[in-house]
Amino acid sequence: MCIFCQIVKKEIPASIFYEDEIALAFLDIKPVNPGHALVIPKGHVANLEEISDSDLALLIGAVKKVGRMLKDKLGISGYNLVLNNDPIAGQEIFHLHFHLIPRFENDGLKLFPAGEYKMGEKEELLNKLLS
Repeated sequence: MCIFCQIVKKEIPASIFYEDEIALAFLDIKPVNPGHALVIPKGHVANLEEISDSDLALLIGAVKKVGRMLKDKLGISGYNLVLNNDPIAGQEIFHLHFHLIPRFENDGLKLFPAGEYKMGEKEELLNKLLS
């Protein structure tokens, strides 16, 4: 059983601060910034493609509520919402989870660097997506 399923079943401790019928939110044990939270579905799904559309709608509603809680109760003015989907993207625990990472002035975190397409690359990708 995965560690997040154990947290859902209250078999191992976690700093849970939000729970509803579909979702659970708790503080990350290795926070990027103070208040770094994880929002997970209570049912086990490994990644974004495995969750039903109806459960995803409820889960993203919980993510929105948790984001509002972070702003209202911790006084942060913004956060990054991150989903590492599959190992190549950095997913380490294979139970779908969203990171809400509070941001602070001069916290040293950087956004993804912007790049540019090579000649013809964008058109090639677009053709693949449209085919």
